[in-house]
Amino acid sequence: MTTLFVLDVPENTAVAEVAGQNPEVTVDHVGPYFRIVSDAAIVIDRRATGCRHAVWYSSVAGLAQSRITQWDKDAMRIEPR
Repeated sequence: MTTLFVLDVPENTAVAEVAGQNPEVTVDHVGPYFRIVSDAAIVIDRRATGCRHAVWYSSVAGLAQSRITQWDKDAMRIEPR
């Protein structure tokens, strides 16, 4: 299970929203964090989020049983470990 945590603040809301547009991804809350979960890889397009680079590169709060395989100006890809 691929799991990404993003702090639930206004700047990061678009990251969770764009991730949740994929029908294979579930977004819910754990404490003050969005928990973004999928059985497969999670891929989030930066331009679709509208995030500026500073917000984009500071959006990841944590991972569970996952690893970042891409995190550049175009996209973020989280895969199961």
